[in-house]
Amino acid sequence: MVVPRPVSAEPSEGSPFVLAPTARISVAGPGADAVARLLRDALAADCARDLAIVDEPPAFGDIAVVIAPGEGPHEDGSDSAEGYTLEIAAEGVRIGAATPAGAFWGVQTLRQLVPAVCDGDPLTIEPVRVHDHPRYAYRGAMLDVARHFFTPAEVKRFIDAIVLLKVNHLHLHLTDDQGWRIQIESWPELTRVGGSTGSDGSRGGFYTQDEFRDLVAYAAEQHVTVVPELDMPGHTNAALASYPELNPDGVARPLYTGSAVGFSTLQTGDAVTRRFVRDVVREVAALTPGPLLHLGGDECLSTSPADFVAFVEEAARVVAENGKTAVGWHEMGKAGDLPAGTVGQYWDFTTPRERSAEYAVTFVRGGGSLILSPSDAAYLDIVYAEGDPIGQDWTGKPTTLRDAFVWDPARVIPGVGDAHILGVEAALWTETVTSIEEVEEMVLPRLAAVAEVGWSRAPADTEPIEATRDLDDFTGRVAELAEHWDAAGTRYRRVPEVPWREVTGIR
Repeated sequence: MVVPRPVSAEPSEGSPFVLAPTARISVAGPGADAVARLLRDALAADCARDLAIVDEPPAFGDIAVVIAPGEGPHEDGSDSAEGYTLEIAAEGVRIGAATPAGAFWGVQTLRQLVPAVCDGDPLTIEPVRVHDHPRYAYRGAMLDVARHFFTPAEVKRFIDAIVLLKVNHLHLHLTDDQGWRIQIESWPELTRVGGSTGSDGSRGGFYTQDEFRDLVAYAAEQHVTVVPELDMPGHTNAALASYPELNPDGVARPLYTGSAVGFSTLQTGDAVTRRFVRDVVREVAALTPGPLLHLGGDECLSTSPADFVAFVEEAARVVAENGKTAVGWHEMGKAGDLPAGTVGQYWDFTTPRERSAEYAVTFVRGGGSLILSPSDAAYLDIVYAEGDPIGQDWTGKPTTLRDAFVWDPARVIPGVGDAHILGVEAALWTETVTSIEEVEEMVLPRLAAVAEVGWSRAPADTEPIEATRDLDDFTGRVAELAEHWDAAGTRYRRVPEVPWREVTGIR
């Protein structure tokens, strides 16, 4: 079956569906045509089937995409905006959903059920009835483009990979000590100077505002919301190197290409810094139709505690004034006067250390919610195994596929259950990751595990988590999914937990 595991998938009796070259995609309802075009393009790429789209009732052997109220699943009283039903029978395929997003996720399930090897006929799919909807509204993947820059085409390739797993948010870490990657028209030196470098002397680069708009639009077509991150007040050396006036002594800092953290900070209460923050937030908010704008706020070791609180409270208000909801790493929970609804992103371990849980709960008490990214399960820049040439090991041990799978968001922070959790996110920091192929290999297959944690039903809370996550079942489904990665030329790590099959495509 597929990844993430659906809420319900029941095999049906009867003959399989045959996806013939003459099959059509029948559409009904608002938004169905756009989803059908995405399905047509996916099938053309996946298995060289070029299907016509028709606005008429389906005939025998067709695929129907129907979007209408009541078309989504209703198990347990649920009518999720992203839910869908999928019925496959000899007569045809039917995807039903209440929204285009739900239908699009049904398309991703269908894509995984289509045989990955499409070099002959007949092309058959076994009959099945699927009723499915996500556990969490936010299912994210973070790509750090500040340490090592990735081009718009490479980011689009990343989007193409994550949507197959029903990931619906792309968090782009756009600014850090090593590089500033988004054009700010009112502060042009940020990209001319700050965008000229990358980690370990790698290529610089940045997105023009038109390029960023295009990325946002490309993601939105695939029902992915882009969350831009402007990390502050720390992780700001690229900005401090670009503008002398952002520094207390009026002297620009040298460009930085190393990997240390915590040494840079913007000034709190400074008029120039205040104008800088307002301009940068205003321009990026205008580029981003999504509701969230991430302010970072982690590892501010050179900012005094009082200055940190004052800075993040003011910056979060600026975000709210620009019509967005601020997101910050859980350290921002040190501040007690964040705008109502501010979202926290928890990055500490699955067993909280020191005061990380306390800071995270601050967001909930302020009427906000949490995104869970525990670093020992969902930080995908951590090595798979000791001695790996790519990746980091600061968590103290490798993150295996099992580690990324056997955890539950509602069991991480005491007192914080699903009602307080917006969702989960897998993060890839790129200090050691230099190419899009390395990105894919670090992310896959572990992103599949985090995606299932975010989508599939919650495990029973009366049992140990190890007893409620069937790793053997999951790895078997990953092995099937990998055939699609092979066929698409997507890189991944062949970890020992998975019973891999013979490679079927380009690696």
